[in-house]
Amino acid sequence: MALPDLIEIVPLDKPVRAEITVPGSKSITNRALILAALADGEVTLTGALWSEDTQIMVACLQKLGFEIRVENDPEEFCNRTITVKGLGGKIPQSRTGILPVSDRLEACPTELFAGNAGTAARFLSAFVCLGDGVYRLSGVARMHERPQAALFSALRELGYRVESENGDDKLPVIISHRDTESTEKNKSGSVSSVSLWQNKKCKVSIEESSQFASALLLCAEVGNWKVEVVGENAEESPYVAMTSKLLEVFPKNGGTFQIEPDASSGSYFFAAGIILDCMIETDSGLELPVDVSNWPDSELQIDSKFLKHIPIIGVESPNTVSRLRDLADSIMTAIVVTPFHSRVVKFIDLGRLRLQETERVVALRTELTKCGAKVVEEGDTLTVWPSPLHGAAIETYNDHRMAMCFAILGLKVPGIKIKNPACVKKTFPNFFQKLAAPPPQGLGAEIWEIKNGLRIRKLSGEDLFAD
Repeated sequence: MALPDLIEIVPLDKPVRAEITVPGSKSITNRALILAALADGEVTLTGALWSEDTQIMVACLQKLGFEIRVENDPEEFCNRTITVKGLGGKIPQSRTGILPVSDRLEACPTELFAGNAGTAARFLSAFVCLGDGVYRLSGVARMHERPQAALFSALRELGYRVESENGDDKLPVIISHRDTESTEKNKSGSVSSVSLWQNKKCKVSIEESSQFASALLLCAEVGNWKVEVVGENAEESPYVAMTSKLLEVFPKNGGTFQIEPDASSGSYFFAAGIILDCMIETDSGLELPVDVSNWPDSELQIDSKFLKHIPIIGVESPNTVSRLRDLADSIMTAIVVTPFHSRVVKFIDLGRLRLQETERVVALRTELTKCGAKVVEEGDTLTVWPSPLHGAAIETYNDHRMAMCFAILGLKVPGIKIKNPACVKKTFPNFFQKLAAPPPQGLGAEIWEIKNGLRIRKLSGEDLFAD
């Protein structure tokens, strides 16, 4: 059975010690899938996340004609070993590639559906420019609202035709080469198109999303693009830095690449250990009762620094935490558990949270206030006070991170109910299974289906998997 529409998390009634495995990083997996398709040879990705966003990317690459093999991972249920046959920068599925450009623009495009996956929508927009066909990218209604203009502007600057169907520089969009092409015969006598644009240069702003720059950088070498990144914190953006580091270490001529665990997914379990307030004394000092296996230390993910910036009970921690400088997605986890801290904390530079799966700044303020917290929104800053919390039915806005953050509150606060919990399938389909699994592989929480305000069924096993 699928996860029900409304569930309740029952607070833990005793201390817990656990070491949790979490699935691979979504950000690294979807970047690695693009790089594997561009590689000159077969690449095997181990520890790759298998969730809605990465399944969308795999499906789109298969639609474009790439040979991809997906195998189970014995160590983590929501990971896969994914083998991609890279073609050295070629895109095999180009339905219209053999037509003259003038006819090609009227032809039926290759359809790619990005769902609500920002990485898929942005990375594929740049990636299909390396093909010689016409491509149409679309998504769910929310994806059609999310910004794309800076990326589309950069692609046009590079010489590609990018036509937003609604004239708003958002999805749905049709992408192809411009008419500025000639044809030439190769040695076998067949005709191919040749772009007249050489040494292509573009400038891209990351004020709204660093994914715009990452999309271009992933494809820049094959496309012969020179990309200048501008905008807020351009040089320090952690996700642009992640892309640059991956470009340095990825096996471009084929081989194996290990995807590390997702640090933002791990943040929920560290947060659980913090709010349960049962630090463990060891020979090396106090430790949290909940640990995450194989915690990444490569610094590819800014969220691997979560424990340095989150307010920890009884430990000195920052009064101010920045979305640009300190944490990325896991800043939402820090915000939600701050009411348990002993002092006021300001979370700043939250503007990008407004443009993601939902308007996350408003969502966080609204739902935390519903639970009794004192939260003030001023510009792109949320200030959170120490507050006693109580139960509430949490609206998740179809946002996986809202569901997971507030589910952690339920381990401490009675009466926390989560609406539409299945939205966690976007990045962490077995999240609720890990909450409920007995220690040390899980936290041993009780999770109940709620109907008409009543607990009607305790959930376990497959009932807790989001599919």
